[in-house]
Amino acid sequence: MATRTVHGPHDPELLADLERAVHHLASIDRPSASEGETRAALWIADALRELGLDAQVEAERAHGTYWWPIGLLNAAALWSLRQARRGRRLRALTLAAVATAAVVDDLDHRHRWFRRALLPHRPTHNVTAVAGDPQAEHTVVIVAHHDAAHSGAIFDPALPRWLQARFPDAYDRTIFHPPLLWLTVFGPILALLAAARGGSRAFRAAQVFTVGTILAMADIGRRPAVPGANDNLTGVATLLGLARRLRDAPVEGLRVLLVSVGSEESFSEGMAAWGRRHFPELARDRTWVVAVDTVGSPTLAIPLSEGFLRAYDYDPGLRRDAIEAAGAHGIELAGDFRFSFATDAQIARHAGYPTLLLGSVDELRSPANYHWPTDTAENVDYGTVAEAVTVLDGLLRRLSR
Repeated sequence: MATRTVHGPHDPELLADLERAVHHLASIDRPSASEGETRAALWIADALRELGLDAQVEAERAHGTYWWPIGLLNAAALWSLRQARRGRRLRALTLAAVATAAVVDDLDHRHRWFRRALLPHRPTHNVTAVAGDPQAEHTVVIVAHHDAAHSGAIFDPALPRWLQARFPDAYDRTIFHPPLLWLTVFGPILALLAAARGGSRAFRAAQVFTVGTILAMADIGRRPAVPGANDNLTGVATLLGLARRLRDAPVEGLRVLLVSVGSEESFSEGMAAWGRRHFPELARDRTWVVAVDTVGSPTLAIPLSEGFLRAYDYDPGLRRDAIEAAGAHGIELAGDFRFSFATDAQIARHAGYPTLLLGSVDELRSPANYHWPTDTAENVDYGTVAEAVTVLDGLLRRLSR
């Protein structure tokens, strides 16, 4: 179980700046690819410019949801069952196979061909600023996101609290969060099996999972976006705090890109667009990517891996350097678990870059108030956010050597 360890006092000016940024941005309604997300991007760019950086706002395109693609693909799988019942086996197999492949592709942060080809898109905006040594051969990309997630019944923290209370030893020993999004692909897979082999049990199971997924996605879609203070305005505040540190104590021999992307909550569409624009200029053997996401829970954390469907390990050398940077400042990290969700780090990892996630956890070993209406500025632990700034600053100085 994660516990809060209090270290020395933090710079009061830094704490005030962090809190001020989170409170201001949390007052803006910021669903993915929305007008509010754009307002947040413009404010972040101005804040970085006030710290002496050249910050650019880059317009991209994103669909802006994940509930529509997953819901529609489960509906296609459900329709395949009806085709199978009518004896149209080839049509049923084709529908179920396409639905399964598309859901897996979307969840695994790959090509997103279904949403890119068939679903509407809206503007989304990313912010990029250059800090450190602009002429250095090596680059570190520090990425956060400024959009906010929709809530949903599946994110209710009552269930993990009940599990921890009911099975405390087993809960604390597990290294995986419950992989909730596995359930969204079960329906299409079972529909494919039902179309291929028949059988009433496979049909009933496929119906249960596809209908359940459609209802869960509809529930998420109908709810408003949460304030998103921890997820992920704490990451944005960390970027601003790090920009201030680099202004006051420049780092040599290392270029630092401070990036805040939009549309992360629609399965990292903003980061995927950022990569299409910037990855061709970034050598894989001279670039590291660190995602800073939800660092306002009581205890900083560097998980072993992330991924909706499978575990993608973070770079061991980069992870070791970050842990040592934290230890040099007496900051304890949680890290003996695997994160069963996905962040912008996964886009960079798929592209071949050494990656890392710096996050935080509460007593449930989850990000505090994750996708829940209580994710407000008042519920952020700003001491942990300040520690995130310190850890990243220390990591940059280690990498510069």
